[in-house]
Amino acid sequence: MNILLLGSGGREHAFAWKIKQSKHCHHLYIAPGNPGTATLGENVAMDLSDFNAIAEYCKRNDIQMVVVGPEDPLVNGIYDYLKSDVSLKKLIVVGPSAEAAKLEGSKAYAKAFMERHGIPTAAYREFTKENFEEGKQYISQHSLPIVLKADGLAAGKGVVIAASHEEALATFQEMILDAKFGEASARVVIEQFLTGVELSVFALTDGHEYVLLPEAKDYKRIGEGDKGLNTGGMGAVSPVPFAAGDFMQKVLDKVVKPTIAGLSSEKLVYNGFVFFGLINVDGEPFVIEYNCRMGDPETEVVMPRLSTDLVELFISMDKHTLGSQKVIFHEKAAATVVLVSGGYPESFEKGKLITGLDSTFADHTIVFHAGVKQSGEQLLTNGGRVLAVTSYGNHIPEAVETSAAAIQQIQYDGKYFRSDIGYEFRQ
Repeated sequence: MNILLLGSGGREHAFAWKIKQSKHCHHLYIAPGNPGTATLGENVAMDLSDFNAIAEYCKRNDIQMVVVGPEDPLVNGIYDYLKSDVSLKKLIVVGPSAEAAKLEGSKAYAKAFMERHGIPTAAYREFTKENFEEGKQYISQHSLPIVLKADGLAAGKGVVIAASHEEALATFQEMILDAKFGEASARVVIEQFLTGVELSVFALTDGHEYVLLPEAKDYKRIGEGDKGLNTGGMGAVSPVPFAAGDFMQKVLDKVVKPTIAGLSSEKLVYNGFVFFGLINVDGEPFVIEYNCRMGDPETEVVMPRLSTDLVELFISMDKHTLGSQKVIFHEKAAATVVLVSGGYPESFEKGKLITGLDSTFADHTIVFHAGVKQSGEQLLTNGGRVLAVTSYGNHIPEAVETSAAAIQQIQYDGKYFRSDIGYEFRQ
């Protein structure tokens, strides 16, 4: 079949790498893609907010499946738009409806959903400009630290963990009164801080049945030892050593199954990935957030560890036969280390020459492009997160070390990465 993949980051390069391996993939198009995806299919210059252009492209090129990588098109309703076109009624769209995508698009919506279905999550309150003064009082009496979340999409940067009441109050004002994240922070969710180890669990669902993909743990802070500003993600590892046995049974019983049952009972149209952002608190799973798509850079370790044909899973999702699917995981560990631009996640320069990508890397290393652009024969940096270097290993330390060795061969001005990815599991 002809498949259109939407997106341009490391996640989409990893998707393209996996989709291309499928026996069902005849021709792969990626919109807009990056230099890495161009080696696996045909990049298409397209604005992902122009749903009409996407629909017309699907008709002209006999596209039978659309895989949506990033969250913005999903939250803005691309699933509904494409499925409402009678000439595209047989098109498989991997992603939820706009209503279901509110699980990511609105923190308050997600919290209310969890409350309705008894899914464990941190205690919370939500505030807007209308009850701003009440919010200030709530913060002043709240235990420390305090978690403040912009309700809407904020490119992964709308969460602040304030260590003092003063910082929390200042952040609260910036979000609501100063519109730091625009409309996304017109509503702010304030919640209890949970202490534990985070992890990400992923399901593919048709809104009734589901399969689990390999779990992962990502590292969002810019600095070693998880210090400094939040980023879109500095690396990831899979598997997560403690995500097994009793704990994973609790994840299934208390989080995954009630979530899928909630989608079904509320008749939410959901044909795609559910990303469960979890935290392990003394052996108990709590949901920090839902995402309505795969994570980045988690996809860069999940896809390499998925042995099952991904496109076949998508077809099974469309046919409502996921319940009979057996998903096979690669037995080796995978680790990805993200190379970023100097200054990221704050101001940074683009257009730096990247060298070393034509080096001979180990057979078990894959370099996924993220913020990269082609200029003639040269590759240049074109974003905060530039490359995701993923390697296999018999265990996490070996996988991280293999990625670190590959990174030494790649150079550009301002190159920065965290050398401690997977540090909790490298003792």
